[in-house]
This record gives sequence, structure tokens and C-alpha cells, in this order.
Amino acid sequence: MAEQRAEGTPAGEGRGRERPTEDGVVFGLLGRTLAHSWSPQIHAALGSVPYALVEREPEEVEGFIRHGSWRGLNVTIPYKRRAFELADEHTPAARRLGVANTLVRLADGRILADNTDLTGFAWMLERFCVRELSAQDARSALEGREALVLGSGGASHAVVAALEDAGAHVSVISRSGDDTYETLAERHPDAALVCNATPVGMFPGCPASPVPEGDLARLRGLAGVLDVVYNPTRTGICLAAERLGVPSESGLAMLVSQACRSSERFLGREVDDALAAAVERDLRAQTLNVALIGMPGSGKTTCGKRLARLLKRPFVDLDDAFGLDHGISPAACITERGEAAFRALETETLSRYASRSSLVIACGGGVVTREENYALLRQNSTIVALDRPLEQLSSRGRPLSTSRGVERLARERMGLYRSWANLVLACTGSAAGDAEAIRDALGL
Repeated sequence: MAEQRAEGTPAGEGRGRERPTEDGVVFGLLGRTLAHSWSPQIHAALGSVPYALVEREPEEVEGFIRHGSWRGLNVTIPYKRRAFELADEHTPAARRLGVANTLVRLADGRILADNTDLTGFAWMLERFCVRELSAQDARSALEGREALVLGSGGASHAVVAALEDAGAHVSVISRSGDDTYETLAERHPDAALVCNATPVGMFPGCPASPVPEGDLARLRGLAGVLDVVYNPTRTGICLAAERLGVPSESGLAMLVSQACRSSERFLGREVDDALAAAVERDLRAQTLNVALIGMPGSGKTTCGKRLARLLKRPFVDLDDAFGLDHGISPAACITERGEAAFRALETETLSRYASRSSLVIACGGGVVTREENYALLRQNSTIVALDRPLEQLSSRGRPLSTSRGVERLARERMGLYRSWANLVLACTGSAAGDAEAIRDALGL
């Protein structure tokens, strides 16, 4: 009987869209720090609304779960185990893992705990193995091979279970015990897959990685890297894999897939796979910054302002942000302190803005001269290079263009602009035309 109730009808099924309760929550995400979350946008697209971010301290969690008037909750770190413990009923997935990321209040008032992280990660894993590893399915790619899971927290349980279901031999890497980060490469050189189930590298602590790139390089059998972190789009460990030529993917697909399964619980109706794919695609497009690079005077600022208005996004001119951050203009800093000092400070400013989401960023012309800036941009941006004929570039107010000459700067930088860019745009002759061309080319 308990299992029948667990699979039963959520309270309120069949009613129209509801207003928030006295707690302000009908559906929502429960956690401790949630500013980074994209769950409200996803659930708005899925129809499980109104959806709130519910930040609670540990001592407040039991009262909210047991006595709040919510209908459905997602639960994130650090409360997944507590959510499982406080529920009355548990699905097989929740019982298997001992943690819950989804709670539903049933018609009789009892609380059902589910774990949709398992199905969410399994879906991402299956797609990754087919798309990136050219396998028929996850089992054919991983059966009998070794997979490493970084971290032993709540998300780790779901990742381990999905990998075991695919036939992999799983080793969990943690800070203590026999399998640690220090011994990872030494003990597991033949690992085929590395999965990050820690929050290391999550915004705003990005692009950090839980494993040094050198250790990944020592895994001679490494075929892929997956990360449950979804913000930024390309996490530190994924960027490291990319540099090594190893396929990788961060956790947006898992986030959307588990949200779809949660929404099905909340609303008592299935979510079509086509809708799930559309939500993932749209969210990725909406959250990736558009970063403009190109020669000094190529029109990055004027085009960026136009593009930001078209897309209804905030605009950041990196030179203006530099002045606010450091109390001196880029031109004055170069003249008074030298280019090397300016470049180091420019990277500091870039790191603060490039990790954010949904911005239009106009970069300084020399941003490509520091290799570390590429990872900062790449982590969460589509990079667009503006290509304007050299004879149309002005050097007024630009000390490097004046001292070195536009032609010399172009010889030094044009190859970098092209290699960094996801899109190279031949300028149309107007800022408005350039902005519209970028919008259309990126499908925004």
C-alpha cells in the first residue's frame, strides 16, 4: 500500500494555476545559497509555476518541509539527505540512494520523496555516450570500464548509480580515505570517464577545477569528462578536458532532465522530450554571454550597446569596468604603469564579468594577448570577433595603436581573434547592422 500511495496523485492535481500560498511558495527550490540557480526559468517553461527560490538555514529546514504549505519542492545541497529523512513515503530511486531532490505533497497531506537526479544524470550520460563517444548507448561505451566520480555528497549518489547501471566499475574520489585527489592519477590511469559531482567550479568560484589538468592528462584511457555543475556553461574541468582534446559536457542537460521529471511529479502529467530539448537549447542561448573581441576601433562598444538593446541584456564595456574597478582609465594605466601592469589588472576585471550570465561584453582590443583570458571568456560566452578593414580603424586615444601602429597590432592579434572566436563577423558598415547580423547568426 505504501508504494501505491507513493505513486499516487499529488495534492491539487487537476486544478488551474495557483497563486503562492501564505509562505509564498507553491513550487520551489529549497537550499541554503541559491543565487546561481536557473531552476525558476526552467520550471516557468515547463509550467510548474509559481516557482520560488527558498533559502533556509539548517535549523529551519524541518519546520519548512513538515509544516509549509507548498505543493512541490526541489531540494539541493546541503539538504538532500535531510529531505529524504523528513518524508513519509519514498520512491525506489530515493530509497536506493538515501537522498532526495524532489518532494511532493500528496492528496492526503503526506510527503513523497523522489530522486530525479538519477534519471537526469542517466539521460545526460546516455546522450553523451552516443553523441561524443560514438557508442550505441551508455552500456556499450562503459561496461567493464572504470569511471571516477569526484565527491561523495548528495549528487555523487545519483552519478554512481547511473554509472553502475551502465555497467561501469565506479571509484569515488574524496578528500580522505584510500581514493583521494592526490592519488587519482596514480591509482586509476585507465579510467575512461571522470564525473565531477562536487560544487567545485560552480559560479562564482569559476573556472576552478577539482582536478589539475596535469592529472587528467595522466589518465591514458580517458575518453570523456562530465560535470554536474551547470553554471558556468563550460566549467574548469571541462575546459581542461577541451585543451586535452577530450570530449566533455557540463550539467545543463542533467539539470533540465531532472527538472522535467520533477515537474511531472508536481503536475501529474508527462513532459514531452521535445519540450525538454527546447528548454535546454533556449536556456543555453539565453544564459551564454556574447563577448565581442577585435581590433581597437573596430566598433565593439557601439555594436555591443546596440546588441544589448536588441537582446534586452545588460551591457558591459570592459574598459569602463576597468576604470570603475581600478580608478584609472586603460589608456592612463598603460601610459603611467606600462602595458604589463595594465594587462594583469584587465584580467582581474574580466574574471569578474565573464563568469556571469546573459551579458553583452565589449572587450578591449588586447584581451587576446593573455592566454588565460581565453578560458575566462570561453567558460560562459559565445565569442564574436568583429573584422573591420584596417583603414577604417582610428588610433585616437589608443596609446598602443599610436605607438606601435595599427598594422603591427593587426599582425600580432588577428590570428588570435580568429582562433578565439566562435563567430567572425565582417563588419557591415554600421553598428546597428553589425548587431542585427550577430543576433541573426547566433539565433538569439
